[in-house]
Amino acid sequence: QSTVCEKIMELLGQNEVEQRQRKVLILSQDSFYKVLTAEQQAKALKGQYNFDHPDAFDNDLMHSTLKNIVEGKTVEVPTYDFVTHSRLAETTVVYPADVVLFEGILVFYNQDIRDMFHLRLFVDTDSDVRLSRRVLRDMKRGRDLEQILTQYTTFVKPAFEEFCLPTKKYADVIIPRGVDNMVAINLIVQHIQDILNGDICKWQRGAMNGHGRTYKRPFPEPAESSSVLAAGKRSHLESSSRPH
Repeated sequence: QSTVCEKIMELLGQNEVEQRQRKVLILSQDSFYKVLTAEQQAKALKGQYNFDHPDAFDNDLMHSTLKNIVEGKTVEVPTYDFVTHSRLAETTVVYPADVVLFEGILVFYNQDIRDMFHLRLFVDTDSDVRLSRRVLRDMKRGRDLEQILTQYTTFVKPAFEEFCLPTKKYADVIIPRGVDNMVAINLIVQHIQDILNGDICKWQRGAMNGHGRTYKRPFPEPAESSSVLAAGKRSHLESSSRPH
């Protein structure tokens, strides 16, 4: 989902905008991993700590940070070091924006946080793709292949199936094939541009079908067409799918 968010920022031209002036920003759930005890950190360095469990995140800090952003305040977001598995003393200053892309593996899991968002995106990618990306990413972080695969089969895959995948039901929009689905990404980009231009003034989460249930469907394949409505000025779009 981070790749999708980065592509959206690129297409909106926000990467070239000075940080204080950006109208769209990305915030990652990964920034809110809890501070580990010495025992937990020792396990993490051996690949024996479950970073994909809901309890691995500091949900209180996450919620208060998002609340402050919604209120238009400048916030300081923690900086997490994935090599040492520790929260650094340095923080990242995040300035108010009109649209916040909040991405992470379990952004739908906590109801208080889930209910803060106006549009929920679930990036649905193939398990083989998720695994290959994870291997490449973790090897760049200095981890050996055996440890990566052991952690994947022990923690990542089971946690994805138990905690992440069931939250797919909360999504308003499902994006198959991730960043390769440019039809879906271009629709999201157009939607954000409409928000920034003030063309969208009303928002009702989840269109209701004739039976009173929220109607959710994947984004169309190229042969189909669809439109998406979202919130007014201060909107939050979130995506979730890939393992930690």
